[in-house]
Amino acid sequence: MTTSATTADESPWWQKAVVYQVYPRSFADSDGDGVGDLRGIIDHLDHIARLGVDVIWLSPVYRSPMDDNGYDISDYEDIDPLFGDLATFDELVAGIHARGMRLMMDLVVNHTSDEHPWFVASRSSPLAPQRDWYVWRPPREGFEAGAPGAEPNNWESFFSGPAWELDEASGEYYLHLFSRKQPDLDWENPAVRGAVHAMMRRWLERGVDGFRMDVINLISKVPGLPDGVVHATSASGSPLGDGAPFVTNGPRIHEFLREMNEAVWADRSAPDLPLVTVGEMPGSTVEEARLYTDPARHELDMVFTFEHVGLDQGRTKFDRLPLRVSRLKQVLARWQDGLAEVGWNSLYWGNHDQPRAVSRFGDDAAYRVLSAKLLATVLHLHRGTPYVYQGEELGMPNAGFARIEDYRDIESLNHHREATASGVAPGDVLAALQWIGRDNARTPMPWDDGPQAGFTTGTPWLRLTPGHEQVNAAAAWADPDSVLHHYRHLVALRHHEPAVSHGDFALLAPDDEILWAFTRQLGSTRLLVVANLSGADLDVSAVTDGWRAAEVISTNYAASKGDWSGTTLRPWEAVVLRRTA
Repeated sequence: MTTSATTADESPWWQKAVVYQVYPRSFADSDGDGVGDLRGIIDHLDHIARLGVDVIWLSPVYRSPMDDNGYDISDYEDIDPLFGDLATFDELVAGIHARGMRLMMDLVVNHTSDEHPWFVASRSSPLAPQRDWYVWRPPREGFEAGAPGAEPNNWESFFSGPAWELDEASGEYYLHLFSRKQPDLDWENPAVRGAVHAMMRRWLERGVDGFRMDVINLISKVPGLPDGVVHATSASGSPLGDGAPFVTNGPRIHEFLREMNEAVWADRSAPDLPLVTVGEMPGSTVEEARLYTDPARHELDMVFTFEHVGLDQGRTKFDRLPLRVSRLKQVLARWQDGLAEVGWNSLYWGNHDQPRAVSRFGDDAAYRVLSAKLLATVLHLHRGTPYVYQGEELGMPNAGFARIEDYRDIESLNHHREATASGVAPGDVLAALQWIGRDNARTPMPWDDGPQAGFTTGTPWLRLTPGHEQVNAAAAWADPDSVLHHYRHLVALRHHEPAVSHGDFALLAPDDEILWAFTRQLGSTRLLVVANLSGADLDVSAVTDGWRAAEVISTNYAASKGDWSGTTLRPWEAVVLRRTA
């Protein structure tokens, strides 16, 4: 499997960049209320800058009731007091720019909070001017409002239960693909689109350098909102269907994105333009991503693929399947191939919605440090823009909370309630949450081995990850062989070796379940990446033949680069070789 790539010359800056995601409520608390805030981020900007990254992606800090930790926005143009205020935000922007980095805001416009003034006005009356800013429908024909099965269609919410909520005052239902407190905007209405565009322009005027667009490929729904294939039953006994095919990459999505480009920024063709956009696009294929990121189409710079983080899941994310390494690397290689000539990849193992990478794909026990470094090496040596989620640079494992009382995530709590009500053993539900639940990645950032890991002087909003006394930023900076210093090395390698950012990609040994090997080539420079995803020695002589005299430019073992045998990888060892033809 081989891909070709264009030259690194004249390429947009973000193709050589690395992004660091900050989840504000869990990053650093400056005022002792137990919740991270903007001042806490400002106080720790040097930690991020020292990693060498180029962009900070800031998860939502807008005003919000916090039903979904800020992804339910009640005011797009103000900062929630939990995090600070606009003056502090301006200080954060200035601090980021002063350190040579850029700021990418989270843009959540598929839905708002039900407390947003737009929805309050929409809900006030069926005749309200803003009624059609959201997706309202009467009960299903032949049913009374509120009766089981009366919802306008059978769609299931991504957060469990029906995707419709009854407004008793009007007798109509509103659509919420996520929480009932997150009503979906109706993007068919040009007034909605215009309001969103104006809001985006004002953030750019404030110094923001781009947007990460939350579930942006869900904003165009299929007209008529037809029933989906039934696969579940609600708590009331109503059949629930899969609405995803009717909301994912809908009929007008490309039109909406092109219109956004024209309305928000006029010319995005210059390579040094500071702006960057990335779309979170669950359910998208390589072919669709190629359309979204084709520069000639003026839609998005890059997209998040979800295919690789769904390989170990069944019908729902909580149904665990065995992970085959061969499938994982083949999927990523297919995305490399599909976006080689046109388009661009986002590279990530984890984020605020995914469990910790070292627990999911590595060995978070005996080989936590080595496997965390290996996973970083493999990912950062692919072609695309890598994303580092806070704490990933420390090799943080899953929290693995054993009591439901310790969880705060609405998705996890809803799943626990629904699953136990349907007869699933509580222990089995907790086991699934310990593996895949979103709170695994949302625990507070451990800064040192002191009380509350230096995150807060108060009581943290979510329990700390066990082992924070050893796995923390202070310890990582002090240890030259830490996961953190390996991330610094990989970021620098991407910046200084054009073959990393723009080289051709070729996957080797695609069916091997232990060895991950591939080459990158740009001009006369060729790189070979070999990684052993096991706890035993691995003979790799079949793929390293001809590379014995090559330079070792990266290794995740503490031993000097010259100690690698050239034929055998030690447990969870990853090596990068370079030669010039």
